[in-house]
Amino acid sequence: MAHAPAAIVGIGQTHHKKKRWDVSLGGLVRQAARRALHDAHMGWGDIDAVVIGKAPDLFEGVMKPELYLTDALGAHGKPMFRVHTAGSVGGTTGIVASHLVETGRHRRVLAVGYQKQSEGNAQFALGSGKGASLGAGGAFAPFIRSYIQRSGAPLDVGPMVAVKDRQNALKNPYAHLRLEDISIESVKASPMMWDPLRFLESCPSSDGACAMVFTDQAGGEAAAADGRPPAWVLGSAMRSEPFGFPGRDPVLPQGARDCADDVYAQAGITRPREQIDCAELYVPFSWYEPMWLEAHHLAGPGEGWQLVESGATALDGSFPVNMSGGVLSSNPIGASGLLRFAEAALQVRGMAGEHQVDGAKVAVAQAYGASAQYFSMWVVGASLDPFG
Repeated sequence: MAHAPAAIVGIGQTHHKKKRWDVSLGGLVRQAARRALHDAHMGWGDIDAVVIGKAPDLFEGVMKPELYLTDALGAHGKPMFRVHTAGSVGGTTGIVASHLVETGRHRRVLAVGYQKQSEGNAQFALGSGKGASLGAGGAFAPFIRSYIQRSGAPLDVGPMVAVKDRQNALKNPYAHLRLEDISIESVKASPMMWDPLRFLESCPSSDGACAMVFTDQAGGEAAAADGRPPAWVLGSAMRSEPFGFPGRDPVLPQGARDCADDVYAQAGITRPREQIDCAELYVPFSWYEPMWLEAHHLAGPGEGWQLVESGATALDGSFPVNMSGGVLSSNPIGASGLLRFAEAALQVRGMAGEHQVDGAKVAVAQAYGASAQYFSMWVVGASLDPFG
């Protein structure tokens, strides 16, 4: 279906920490939103609609946050949408906001993802309110073991990803974890959590928020004329699949592959590794970097770990992945997907600071949720026709 272009002209985020007790929940989301509006050269009155995304309400114990946060986000008297697709929710929030612009329903839309986990009990929520849970790592560890067995990947690959992402995070002033002395040896010496995942191969629990401002083609072109480069949404896609059906492959889920096929077709991408300059992938546990590289056609079957081992996914490599430090360095769950999407947009705008990839014109971002069941992806470009 034909649609009008959408541009990202404003991006803002908070500093991500274990406990942001210096601000309320409303203050946290407002901080990110104000930074995005400032970047977009807009005020609250310029926004036509607001889309928020977060993980389950049990994480903070605030029911119907879309009503609770109406005033904090300047949404009084405006459409306010709530999105929830587990861990992929931040990515889905960005896609829903872009769709509101692409369909012509609204000209300027504010998207906000957040989590204030310090005010709730994520472990309790992950256990469906039963007070006991293996945690997310316990759910994903069997999938990771299967990937290692299939691909023959050496066990150092996971620690290599953990070190790379934490080193990238040192260049990101907003990152939660800042581990200056991390090494492969220190990762391998950290406690085993869920075989083969060790403590330093796992994501933190963070308080934080991210916001983005979307506008139409006229708004994007006006920003560009004013010397404020937009990021253009070249394609976006979402997929989901149930946890248990005959033949389901949780290592390389069909939904992940279909999502990538869809978004690449929209963007006119036929050779992903050659046409995309960098990727921001949802990697809460180290081994998901090679796994998603393969599931999203950025590496061939069994070759994702080889990209990692070769150094190709490093910030100065041929295909940088998780330039911001990724989920392994900051994980406010409801915002984590939107942070991936925001980083891709920052890269093609040339505004990623110390973790900028030189010459990045096209970037892909991805988020996933539940037991690798929800998927959201988008491709953004520095222009509407980056391959022309």
